[in-house]
Amino acid sequence: MQKIFIIHGAYGNPQENWFPWLKDSLERLGCKVFVPAFPTPKGQTLDNWLAVFKEIEGELDEHSILVGHSLGATFILDLLQTIDKEVKSVFLVSAFITPANDPNNELTEINRTFYENGFDFDKIKKNVGDIHVINSDNDPYVGLDMAENVATSLDVKVTLIRGAGHFNKAAGFTQFPQLLDMIKRSLES
Repeated sequence: MQKIFIIHGAYGNPQENWFPWLKDSLERLGCKVFVPAFPTPKGQTLDNWLAVFKEIEGELDEHSILVGHSLGATFILDLLQTIDKEVKSVFLVSAFITPANDPNNELTEINRTFYENGFDFDKIKKNVGDIHVINSDNDPYVGLDMAENVATSLDVKVTLIRGAGHFNKAAGFTQFPQLLDMIKRSLES
């Protein structure tokens, strides 16, 4: 059975945006889907998120697919450089490896532990078969230049979805058919 892990972002939870829709869609395809709840904003640190993920880490295998939104995508990069397992594919939606656009500095403070020590991109690339970086041209938090920085570091290209904002409910994303199609292609490969 194909296992898929969906990781929410800062101030997020498993029941928001397109996560329930994607989980349901993938389960109808016969996948086992994990959507863990991470502490945010209170208690939001990389160590605390790694501790939550540790409870399901044993489910990861070479056929697993990881999907992360915003800080969830950054967390996946952190995870991939700490584990000694390979996974099939990762989908990084609105990923960043430097502070996101945050005029009030609140996100910068609670996100800091996720990127302050940098990334071992060689190890990350070694631990995943197929990497996808997905971004919008009008994301108010994660500009296209930030996504391109992530993609360049991973030797991939950005999949651009125009006018999608931050791929959240506020931008109209309670479903995400483009992402589902990309995951289906990964499942079939």
